[in-house]
Amino acid sequence: MLRLLWLIPLLPFAGFLLNGLLGARYLSRRAVALVACAAVLASFAISVGAVLELHNLAPAPAETGAGAPVRFTQTLFEWMPMGTTAEGADLTVRWGYALDPLSAVMILAVTGIGFLIHVYSIGYMEHETQAGLARFFSYLNLFMGMMLTLVLGASLPVVFVGWEGVGLCSYLLIGFWYDRMYDEKTKMSCADAGRKAFLANRIGDIGFILGMLLLVTAAGTLDIQAILARAGTLGTSVCTAAALLLFFGACGKSAQIPLYVWLPDAMAGPTPVSALIHAATMVTAGVYVTCRMAPLYVQAPVAMLTVAVVGALTALFAAIIGTAQDDIKKVLAYSTVSQLGYMMLAAGVGAFSASIFHLMTHAFFKALLFLGAGSVIHALSGEQNIWRMGGLRRHLPLTHATFAVAVLAITGIPPFAGFFSKDAILAGVLALAGETGSPALLALWASGLLTAGLTAFYMTRLYLLVFAGAPRMPEGASHHLHESPPVMTRPLVVLAAGAAVAGFAGVPGFLGGGRIPDYLRDYLAPVLALQHIDSTGIGTPSEWSAMTIALLVSLAGIAAAWAVYGRRPLPAAAAAAAAEPRGFVRVVKEKFFVDETIDALVLAPYRWLCRASAAFDEKVVDGLVNAVAAATDLASQLLRLVQAGYVAGYAFAFFLGTIVVLFFVLR
Repeated sequence: MLRLLWLIPLLPFAGFLLNGLLGARYLSRRAVALVACAAVLASFAISVGAVLELHNLAPAPAETGAGAPVRFTQTLFEWMPMGTTAEGADLTVRWGYALDPLSAVMILAVTGIGFLIHVYSIGYMEHETQAGLARFFSYLNLFMGMMLTLVLGASLPVVFVGWEGVGLCSYLLIGFWYDRMYDEKTKMSCADAGRKAFLANRIGDIGFILGMLLLVTAAGTLDIQAILARAGTLGTSVCTAAALLLFFGACGKSAQIPLYVWLPDAMAGPTPVSALIHAATMVTAGVYVTCRMAPLYVQAPVAMLTVAVVGALTALFAAIIGTAQDDIKKVLAYSTVSQLGYMMLAAGVGAFSASIFHLMTHAFFKALLFLGAGSVIHALSGEQNIWRMGGLRRHLPLTHATFAVAVLAITGIPPFAGFFSKDAILAGVLALAGETGSPALLALWASGLLTAGLTAFYMTRLYLLVFAGAPRMPEGASHHLHESPPVMTRPLVVLAAGAAVAGFAGVPGFLGGGRIPDYLRDYLAPVLALQHIDSTGIGTPSEWSAMTIALLVSLAGIAAAWAVYGRRPLPAAAAAAAAEPRGFVRVVKEKFFVDETIDALVLAPYRWLCRASAAFDEKVVDGLVNAVAAATDLASQLLRLVQAGYVAGYAFAFFLGTIVVLFFVLR
């Protein structure tokens, strides 16, 4: 199967071409869905076979040694022949793919969860037109192909093709319903939301390009493994600059401060798109590239600290905003931003395997949350305001049960998946704080704990307002409620199973008592570098104590949400605060007015500059051109008077001219 590695990204591309070129006119709706789903399923099957074959593959002779990673590289063709440097280094870029334990975990998550989302989309998009359905599935397949190219790319330019590709696909899918209004309050259309995502990511991509150029200048190659092998010889300043530039690009893709603003508005697209972006594709790209370049980051302590601080701040900031959102998809969007902050926090403290572990578990429960939300929206004919829901557990029993599993997983309740991965991140932060004696890292750990409590609060709030209590939907709407069709609920069941048990792939040693191995950490250990720092000692809680504290904080968040939103009927104060928020609650609900601030400080001056430029072009540039034209016209009008075509007039003019000449000659 390793020889078929090139087919993993190619099959979704083939699905994109078939549905994009033939789906609207020549294929039936069933055939369109079959082509899209079969392409992703085939990629998943080849991925499973390739990963199993990789497991039995011995390390290359040049890499043989303790902890040497098993890696398979497949070069397809010479892409950019650029010759050699003055020192003789080969600059040629070859189109190739590489499979190692890190990319193996990623392709299984992307293709496996992506396939379930494709299947779910068959039911969710059943009312779309034939042309719309073909366009939707072709975009989904293109999204998958680009993400797989990013994950498998053996060189930075190949990765960058996938990197830009997922950005393009997010624009196409977020703005899929380009003729619809997304936000009546801000007058943002779905097309506007797509453009916002596209532009925010282009800003981050500048950092990625500059980092790539710096690395090829310093290392003399764009091959990822060659760069990482030379990371120790590049110097701290080069590693720091390159790592920070790449991280700025990751801030765009993985929605970190300050480039997170596009992700909440990405909810303008169909709900399966939200699930694909948040769980299996685009937003995980930044985390993946950060972990892929782990040896580079380890050589740059300042960059590592920056990643950790930005991740912790993003996680906390987004969690605070999530506590006051009323749109079911917006709550989940801010939870994604927050969870991505957790992953970056882990990477920033050198716990790269914990970051990937949380990426994997998050893929299960976040896809489940979004698809569960889609089932609710489908049942309520498009309603997304959680204050117009309630009591849905009786009408949507399967959606309710699976959604509850996802809520327990993301809030970190054992034995669900999120409990193990979240604890691995907090344990990594705490371990580094103890080794370095850094109070700042202890503060980051405390920030992570607070984020866990807030996550438990807003997710329990969401669950209670949607599924518990008395129905609050408009009168008569409850009579039409029904569970989603099997094509939508079966993927929910599979994802619920993953959200329940995936955490056992990374049970920490102290908790397993030596009987349950930490499979994922051991599997990723040869690939992901770990930061080793001389211990200076600082008082930190033990592993058991830290886990207990984190669990108690999560339980406190659940209890607080239950106290406010779990009573029947809902307290009038809670409903009033949602309808007319005041003070800090209003600031949080309005997302700290970040969009308004950006509009006032960046977009408004930009629009003024555009208007001033247009006025200058119209009044000055065009005015000068028009003035030349007017002067020419005036001159022609005057000259026309002496070109009347009358011989008598010409003779008279000749006579006058002769008199004038003689006057000056004879005087």
